[in-house]
Amino acid sequence: MRKIGNNRDKSIEKAIHDILESRARSRIYLYLLRKNGAKSEQIIRGTRLHPSTVRETLSEMYDKGLIYRKKIKNDSIGKNPYMYYPISPVKLLKQYASEIEYRLNKLASLAGTYDRGVNARPVRITIYEEKADEI
Repeated sequence: MRKIGNNRDKSIEKAIHDILESRARSRIYLYLLRKNGAKSEQIIRGTRLHPSTVRETLSEMYDKGLIYRKKIKNDSIGKNPYMYYPISPVKLLKQYASEIEYRLNKLASLAGTYDRGVNARPVRITIYEEKADEI
């Protein structure tokens, strides 16, 4: 039984890696998902990535809307650290679907410039979200 769960974890990790297109991004996202948020120091220890890699990747992921952060009030002198949280997997999939849709439509528009036949017309690709009650 243990092996089945481990295989499932590996397939989830691979899917996240394929979506985020980076080993560091996928490891950080999965760590935040498992821990339901963490500080950068915790992420560094938990992912075993280099501190500068974690800080750069967190900044990049925040800019891309893959994570969000909240400042933690700190009574000591110095900067107030952030607590980082992942967006939900559903939001991640919607962002990914939008990106794929955009790429496919760019490719489809190229086909229109090369296919100048009589039946040539523009192609538009749309990815729909299926509601649970429609299944």
